[in-house]
Amino acid sequence: MAADSRILTQAARGLREEAEARRQRFYRHRLEIYRALPRTEEIDRMLRTTAGRIVAEAFRTGGDPGEAIAALREENLALQRERAELLRAAGLPADALEERPACPLCGDELYIEGAPCRCLMERYAAEQNRELSRMLDLQGQSFDTFSFRWYDEAYWETEGSSPRENMEIIYELCANYAHNFQARSASLLMTGAPGLGKTFLSACIAREVSAKGFSVVYDTAAHVFAQFERSKFSREDEAAEADVHRCMNCDLLILDDLGSELATAFVTSALYQVVNTRLITGKKTILSTNLTPEELGRRYSPAILSRLEGEYQVLTFFGEDIRKQKRR
Repeated sequence: MAADSRILTQAARGLREEAEARRQRFYRHRLEIYRALPRTEEIDRMLRTTAGRIVAEAFRTGGDPGEAIAALREENLALQRERAELLRAAGLPADALEERPACPLCGDELYIEGAPCRCLMERYAAEQNRELSRMLDLQGQSFDTFSFRWYDEAYWETEGSSPRENMEIIYELCANYAHNFQARSASLLMTGAPGLGKTFLSACIAREVSAKGFSVVYDTAAHVFAQFERSKFSREDEAAEADVHRCMNCDLLILDDLGSELATAFVTSALYQVVNTRLITGKKTILSTNLTPEELGRRYSPAILSRLEGEYQVLTFFGEDIRKQKRR
């Protein structure tokens, strides 16, 4: 599972800022308690000196400090009980002067033995969804809200089934793909006329896969190829280079509206690079296009079509444009 370094850094920065804000609030709260209950500050000062007193006692006696340590422990417990009673008498919780991290697993350090803590990965998923939401309606587009009512039950002889039957198969495949996404998952080619649910189901998959902690990049083909071009010909365009790196290294790349961009030799080369490199590295890709596979082969190259038909699972959408139906 490859995390997007930019989003991971963004998530970590947000958690650290929140942790610092909590610390500042705690410090102010503690000072207020100290002013109201001066004895609690004196107790805390005494408790903080325990370790030094133990070391000093060990040096003083020159022997086993066990008895001194036991005595100091009892003294500390007595001080803690006194502090708790003072706080309760003032209507405060007994642990009001104890700073606690938001995450008990990592203590707000965000990493455990070099691996991201669960709290960081949960924030990472939230940040990634926020990124995806800039282009997708992740709130409204989910497998639960998908409707088959727009797909006709009449049999299409040219396709060998009805739009409804076809979409039920595609829906089930996409739902299983999202729920069980892993390194062995296939790449998908969604092809069909506009307004048949390709983007909707892409959003559903992006939402589910992202929630599992996988890195997901969703973008239009036109924008991605423009970033590839800027990265190649404008060496100082760090943003474009970062976008290309994300596209090539994320766990799941969803490239929408393939074929809407200007057809050039550079675009063909960039698409081949995306398809071929991600297949070689085992990264998964979903391509969505209004073109048929044959049209893809003519527009780009037979080599690209060969890889798509040989390595991708092709999902063919057909039916009546849902947007037109809704307008009626």
